[in-house]
Amino acid sequence: MKTQRRKGRPAARNALKGASQRQLRAGELIRHALVQVLYEEELQDDALAGVSVTVTEVRLSPDLRNATVFVEPLGGAHSAEVVKGLNRHAGFLRGRLGHAIDMKFTPALKFLHDQSFEDAARMARLFDNPKVREDLAKAEPEPDLPPPAEPRRITPKVPGSKTGARKGGIDHREP
Repeated sequence: MKTQRRKGRPAARNALKGASQRQLRAGELIRHALVQVLYEEELQDDALAGVSVTVTEVRLSPDLRNATVFVEPLGGAHSAEVVKGLNRHAGFLRGRLGHAIDMKFTPALKFLHDQSFEDAARMARLFDNPKVREDLAKAEPEPDLPPPAEPRRITPKVPGSKTGARKGGIDHREP
């Protein structure tokens, strides 16, 4: 009995790779357009009333049909309610987004709270910890490196010169 071979790349190999250039470019296009839509539209939701939302990143699926939108409310307060409110209005925002971008398909939107701000604050608190500062001070310093060599002047050859003198450019001769 023959085993069938799957077409395309193995899943594990794809999982290790990051987003393609196409996904990144389309994600940025959607992020900019979504920011404009959120700025212009007044969403009728109590959780979103008077809240300024930062769209930090948009990640697209390889087929560009699903978008995960990472958001952070200004000040970080009530983030769970804001994300729920945005997800309730995802269909409306997708419709407005479809008019703002020129893509074959407008991706389905899923909003998530961006944890990177909290992670950065947590790391800053860790580095401010006196025990961590003490450990960093004890760490072995980098070996002394010799000073960088003086850059040589670039001197291109002057046409018709018999001496090989160069006018500007790098002089490749040994000093």
